[in-house]
Formats: sequence, structure tokens, C-alpha cells
Amino acid sequence: MTLTLTLWRDHDPDACALPGMRIGTEHLDDPGAHHAQRLFDAGARHVVLRQPVDLTGPFDDGRAARTVRTLNLIAALTALAVSVDWTVRPGPGPRDWLRLAHLAPPTAVLGVPDPASVLRTWRHDHYICMCMYRRGPGFVQVRDRRYRELRRFTIDEPHYLAAITALEQGAPRAEDLPPDALADFLAEELAVRVGDRAWWAPYRVRRWPQGHTII
Repeated sequence: MTLTLTLWRDHDPDACALPGMRIGTEHLDDPGAHHAQRLFDAGARHVVLRQPVDLTGPFDDGRAARTVRTLNLIAALTALAVSVDWTVRPGPGPRDWLRLAHLAPPTAVLGVPDPASVLRTWRHDHYICMCMYRRGPGFVQVRDRRYRELRRFTIDEPHYLAAITALEQGAPRAEDLPPDALADFLAEELAVRVGDRAWWAPYRVRRWPQGHTII
């Protein structure tokens, strides 16, 4: 299934009503983070996803891989401060949506007990770099504030770094990742299972949007 995006030059609806603000429509047969910089360079500052992102099962392998790659795209756009108009069904648990709270706030959250409250909290609490990572020489550092406290991880074990590299590159099968690394990432919700695939939740940043002591 092709992922259809509509691209706009501004996130403000009044600005988007002006002539020339609509860039056009993209049809992606293979969604993923690698498209984000290209869309940004084309002038996109607001992206509308037509199809909802559904994290509830059952998943066949194709659907799982596509869902992970769509999340990767949303995460990469969020890291570039591009707003994303999307709809999500995060899962049956009342706190499942928090795994996604660092992504650009959606326009609707489906399948949760109090969708209006979840959406209001998501929009109020969200900021760029809420859950991010950066690479140093021989290590990866993750900073995670999705749960209203700073969780900081410095990862330097070689097979853990290899797992992160595989997760960065798309939608790896969980069985192909080092079991202990995947188990630890899942326990901290840095990785999320989507069917037989795994998604690396933190997004990568290369420049701090605020002073580093704030983040």
C-alpha cells in the first residue's frame, strides 16, 4: 500500500490558505526516515498523512514493516521540527500512547479510554527532543523524558550498538537482533515490538534546539 502525503510550507492553517503554500502530494511506496530531509529541503514544514497508523494487531510481516517505517518517517520529521497531521491507534493499554509521546502530536488518538484527554496532554507536554539519541565515538547516549522524568542511557557495548545500527536502518526482524539487547531496549521502551519487527523509538538529533542543560 502506498503512503500518501500532502506537503505544506507552513503549519499555520491561515498561512496555508494563501496561494502557493501547498507544495503538492507525495506517494511513497517505501516510507521511512530517509525521506524526511528531502521533504524538508523541498520546503515542507507541515505534512499530512492520509492513512492512520495502527499499532494494534494482528500484523503480517508486510504490515509490520510498513508501520515501523511510517513511524520512522514521523520521528525524523519531528526531529526536523516539521509538524505532522496524522491519526494513530496506539494500542489497548491506557498508557501505550506514551511510547509515542515524543512524536509530533497527532490530530486524533483512537482506541484509548479518554481520547480527548490523551490528545490534550500530548499536545500540551510535547517538545522536540523529548526522546532522542546522539552518537559519539564508540557510544550512543539516549535522553528520554516521555515519562516526566529524565531517563539517560549511555550505551557502549558493541553488540548493543550493533542492535541500534540495525534498528536505525529500518524495520529489522526482532529475531535478527541480539536477544539481550532487544530485551533491555523493550524493557525501557526504547524499542517497541510491532508484530515480528522492532521500532527504535528515539530519534536522532545533530543540533540542540535549546541549551543542552535544559534538554
